[in-house]
Amino acid sequence: MRAMLVKQFGAPEQMSLEDLPTPVPGPGEVLIDARAIGVNFPDLLVIEGTYQILPELPFSPGKEVAGVVRAVGPGVESPNVGERVMAQVEHGAYREQVLAEANNVAVLPESVGYEAGAAFGLGYLTVYFGLVRRARLKPGEWVLVTGASGGVGSAGVQLAKALGARVIAVGRTEDKRNFALEQGADHTIEFEPEGFKERVMELTDGHGADVILESVGGELFRACMRAIAWEGRLVIIGFAAGEIPTVKAGHVLVKNMDLIGVQSSDYREREPESFREAQEELLGLLTHGKIGVQVTATYPLEAAAEALEEIRDSRVRGKVVLTTGASA
Repeated sequence: MRAMLVKQFGAPEQMSLEDLPTPVPGPGEVLIDARAIGVNFPDLLVIEGTYQILPELPFSPGKEVAGVVRAVGPGVESPNVGERVMAQVEHGAYREQVLAEANNVAVLPESVGYEAGAAFGLGYLTVYFGLVRRARLKPGEWVLVTGASGGVGSAGVQLAKALGARVIAVGRTEDKRNFALEQGADHTIEFEPEGFKERVMELTDGHGADVILESVGGELFRACMRAIAWEGRLVIIGFAAGEIPTVKAGHVLVKNMDLIGVQSSDYREREPESFREAQEELLGLLTHGKIGVQVTATYPLEAAAEALEEIRDSRVRGKVVLTTGASA
């Protein structure tokens, strides 16, 4: 099988395409013939060696895949060989054949294609746990989403609307803001440090944002702290701008706000049942048309570095996936 390998931490361009033996699933494992592979911002951090969880070298990056079950290991009762599935892994998805724990594999509904399945996992699970589990979102509340045109941001816009919230999307360009409107945002705003709080307050009739999904960091994070409502919940997803901000505790105190961190893979490891329930609920919303994956670019497996460059340069609208060229 072909696999993209990282032999030393650094730029994505240093990855190499290698031929490796076909893996053999061990107890509780499933071997998947990959059809499509999700590309995510954390993949860049893993390749660079700056992510909080790093595999031993050499390794294949990638955290989500969709394809067909090729083989199952001892003790696996579901899924079955030949079933169409999607799976979440800590790393190892940039391959033609991917090993995954059976507990982290879900059968794809017939109405969901491989590319959508591969793009559906990480972003939607992150915002689900952020909005539902951690922020306790209620219908009618105001949700502000930063980085709203990217994979996680667009998932946040869609899910917040599906849960009955009113959504303000933040985007740097008119094109990105228009994309957020297409995903269901009620309002969009451009980020300008001066006047950001005032614009949010104007849109919310002086209330502020009840919940903020923040994936950018830097100055935008600090502006969000000023634009949050009393007893608001600021959900920290990531720092795409590169700067991890510090927090002024006085702002937290005077607004009685919650600062909430979310890493969805923790639920996969610590609470597998909660993880599966979240995945099932999200798949239900997807099949009923309440949310919809936006795959806006596909690349062959060997062009993984180019796909990651789109994410690194913030050119992404929705999701980017890799394809293996295998037949359905």
